[in-house]
Amino acid sequence: MKVRLEADGGSRGNPGPAGYGAVVLTADRGSVLAEAKSAIGWATNNVAEYRGLIAGLAAAAGVGATEVDVYMDSKLVVEQMSGRWRVKHPDLAALYQQAREAARGFDRVDYTWIPREKNKHADGLANEAMDAAVESADSGGAHDPVVDDPPAKTEVVTNPAGWTGARGAPTRLLLLRHGQTELSVARRYSGRGNPALTDLGVRQAAAAARYLGEKGGIDAVLSSPLQRAYDTAAAAAKSLGRDVEIDDDLIETDFGDWEGLTFGEAAERDPALHRSWLRDTAVAPPGGESFDAVAARVRAAQHRIVDEHAGQTVLVVSHVTPIKSLLRMALDAGPGILYRLHLDLASLSIAEFYPDGAASVRLVNQTGYL
Repeated sequence: MKVRLEADGGSRGNPGPAGYGAVVLTADRGSVLAEAKSAIGWATNNVAEYRGLIAGLAAAAGVGATEVDVYMDSKLVVEQMSGRWRVKHPDLAALYQQAREAARGFDRVDYTWIPREKNKHADGLANEAMDAAVESADSGGAHDPVVDDPPAKTEVVTNPAGWTGARGAPTRLLLLRHGQTELSVARRYSGRGNPALTDLGVRQAAAAARYLGEKGGIDAVLSSPLQRAYDTAAAAAKSLGRDVEIDDDLIETDFGDWEGLTFGEAAERDPALHRSWLRDTAVAPPGGESFDAVAARVRAAQHRIVDEHAGQTVLVVSHVTPIKSLLRMALDAGPGILYRLHLDLASLSIAEFYPDGAASVRLVNQTGYL
């Protein structure tokens, strides 16, 4: 996803009470995706400008951006980050490296200078932060320079006034389908059976793990109890330095007597039932589970995840139907969408669930890392 980042920072006195502000917008500037602002104590304008860039890049990563166009009214930061000016001041060297490291998490970041009058949104947020810094200084706050560590408390509001109306920081679910198994190669119904990953499936899991590890920012890893999902999750968890938590409600559909059959074999075995099953999510395979039943337990899992990981980013490794069900919930779509979504093996989708009950889908079926 391509976004526009506008960032600013300043101090009252240079050095003086300082703060920054940043806003992440859709590429067409039609919707605000996130805002960030913070007072940073006693610092120079240039330090505050770099702080704004770093916080803005973090906010862009938080909304799932892959490409970022940065716009700032700091000529120094834009030229240094573009590689055209050297970083000479020692106070800025560490911040420059932090910004460079943050930028590496995206496929592309470009920097453009704009005049201050075209950076009013970020400038307004920075001035609010500077007001808070002045109040802190007036109440006896320390006048120590802020250089090496990011501010302890950055106020980040995701999609504060976008067209969705959603407010607050969402719980972000990265929905990863497991890698290939022998049953998926043969295009057979694979529900509660427990086939292992093929050699290709192992490589797919490793590729997804590398991609997620490079992105970082994942607070927890949850997995279906089935081996193919767990092994995919374990590869990602290792790259992230996390443990895998099992959630039984993330298990695949129980296909009952159709387990291991191809589409054609199931249709031949139970022609009338198979036709009904393809049209009605309340219909279950013989001895199995309907898609409505899957949706009910996946909704329970979604509520539990949002309650336990409020405002965090969670990697959920599961199967086709549970992932489609989560996307359906986020889209507030009818059951027909289950038959229209396509999810490749080891693909990544992203859904966000907000504290006020709103939700959004940021990504569906990404496989570029494979």
